[in-house]
Amino acid sequence: MFKKTITLFLVLGCAFVAQAQQFKALLFTKTAGFHHQSIHEGVDGVRQLGQRHNFSVDWQESGSVFNDKNLEKYDVVVFLNTTGDILNDEQQAAFERFIKSGKGWVGVHAAADTEYDWEWYTKLVGMMFKTHPAQQTAYLDVVDSNFPGLERFPKRMLWTDEWYEYQKPYKSNDLKFLITLDEKSYKPKEGMGAVHPVAWYHTFDGGRAFYTGLGHIGLVYSDQSFLDHLYGGIYWAATGKGIK
Repeated sequence: MFKKTITLFLVLGCAFVAQAQQFKALLFTKTAGFHHQSIHEGVDGVRQLGQRHNFSVDWQESGSVFNDKNLEKYDVVVFLNTTGDILNDEQQAAFERFIKSGKGWVGVHAAADTEYDWEWYTKLVGMMFKTHPAQQTAYLDVVDSNFPGLERFPKRMLWTDEWYEYQKPYKSNDLKFLITLDEKSYKPKEGMGAVHPVAWYHTFDGGRAFYTGLGHIGLVYSDQSFLDHLYGGIYWAATGKGIK
């Protein structure tokens, strides 16, 4: 009788934990080009966010997980420093249906250096990678604090990272910029002009997309400011909540 009681308690306890999860995230880190050494720190950082904010994190590196049956259990897919051509035609189609069903996507850093020949994906991201200078310190400016995770971000912050310069957006008035980079505070490679976006979000094809260009250096995944920023994007993409 005692053993049965303990077993029942464990079952109920596990059920309670499952019910407490806000949403489910697929964390995808497949690379077919440059492989960032910071990926493992990134996985650890996202997993810690899951533990802190009660959402599940399923880390995968195989494109085979992109099928309708598997994707339907997730609320958001996170592309963490993915590169190159990582999904075949069937997997791409399944992911498109996932977004069209009202789900979310989060791209971190090299997610903008992924799938250049997949037009739908380039529109989902908003702006694709073009080039970058050497890693250096620069000033970030928050241009929109009305987004989850940016509540405690200072309006201006000194930050060290690998500063991507992006191709022109497919539809600039659709992207809502959150953070921009002050090109006068560092030495760009080519530069983007007066407005150099670093993080943005938009609704797209029935779903939600958030991107941050931060995240090249492994130590940022233990930086609380960055983790707040990343979780805010994951939370909004997964739930659609958090914007006044």
